[in-house]
Amino acid sequence: MRTAVCPGSFDPVTNGHLDVFARASTMADEVVVAVLINHSKAGLFTIEERIEILRDVVAPYPNIRVDAFHGLLVDYCRDHGIQAIVKGLRAVSDFDYELQMAQMNYRLAGLETLFISTNPLYSYLSSSLIKEVAKFGGDVSGLVPEAVLQRLQAKLSDTMGS
Repeated sequence: MRTAVCPGSFDPVTNGHLDVFARASTMADEVVVAVLINHSKAGLFTIEERIEILRDVVAPYPNIRVDAFHGLLVDYCRDHGIQAIVKGLRAVSDFDYELQMAQMNYRLAGLETLFISTNPLYSYLSSSLIKEVAKFGGDVSGLVPEAVLQRLQAKLSDTMGS
């Protein structure tokens, strides 16, 4: 069985991420969406909330599962028998950084990285941009899955109300 991982923080997951997951699911027997646990970085959503949201939005894809990891991605992949990393690329600037990571992951563990160019409909999206627009009352519907939109609105109204 060929297994690939789509790693990231997914705070929150966007339709761009979901597009990459779906496309990766057609190329691998199993895709693991792996949420990076980074305790030094405060997110809008907790790790548990991100995992719950991701499980909800990938439910229609039977060969995608969600997990979390900390430390080096190559160690996670080795421990879970994962053969490849899948990364979405929005722009050339993404490629510069991701190429270095891919080369290091290959050097450390012989792990291949596959790049999927982002659907042009989502090429400008980032989790940070979504949070910024939503925080100031901008409409992000159509840019994130419905489950994310609802939780984002609830989370931001809780934050603004505090």
